Amino acid sequence: MTAEEVRLNVEKALDEIRPFLQSDGGDISLLSIEENDTLVKVQLQGACVGCSVNQMTLKSGVEMTIKKYVPQIEQVINIEA
Repeated sequence: MTAEEVRLNVEKALDEIRPFLQSDGGDISLLSIEENDTLVKVQLQGACVGCSVNQMTLKSGVEMTIKKYVPQIEQVINIEA
């Protein structure tokens, strides 16, 4: 996959999970894809920022969905504002 294809597929994954986050008053944005397209940096927003289960959401929801679209992604991390 080219870098552009990786970015497009990560965005597709985020589009898939975004409605679930928005239904709870949150959202997510893509900040960057780094380290030879294996690390994705995102920023949880809205209600997700102070939520006690946001790390579970990040790993079980966001990371799993991104890996479904882009298997070479090894890690997804949240960068707090």
